Amino acid sequence: MFYCRYQSPLGILVLAEAEGKLRYCWWEDVMERKIGDDWTEVVCSDDSLLAEACRQLNNYFSGKRGSFDLPLGFDGTPFQRLAWQTLLTIPYGATLSYTEQARRMGRKKAVRAVGNANGHNPLMLFVPCHRVIASNGTLGGYAGGTDRKRQLLSIEKEDVSD
Repeated sequence: MFYCRYQSPLGILVLAEAEGKLRYCWWEDVMERKIGDDWTEVVCSDDSLLAEACRQLNNYFSGKRGSFDLPLGFDGTPFQRLAWQTLLTIPYGATLSYTEQARRMGRKKAVRAVGNANGHNPLMLFVPCHRVIASNGTLGGYAGGTDRKRQLLSIEKEDVSD
């Protein structure tokens, strides 16, 4: 696994790729997965997947990109992968409740399991779990912290060029 650190306006993200797919994007200060002995830190070259991920994040944070176009690799249970695929359908600037996400997955009674799956999303930002809120309109949780969730949703309220 190759990884790099990306300095975002909201803190450092650790990005990792393997087998030509982006596998992880986590806030360094709250990383669920620890960097292992089998991970190699790289300086991103212009033609690498990690460099492209960093370019796309630059555009996202500067309001020039509303979606990402990278090959993503999901490592999780079938339920988690379904939850994460459903997150990819939430449009930029929109939010969805955990209840609605569960309904869209065909698992309307699995609201807590959906929240748990979202909390283990290995590709924060690229798979937008920050767009899921509680049914009552409050933010709910976010593995990166609710302050970051609020800031990300605020960024997405601005117009983008794509």
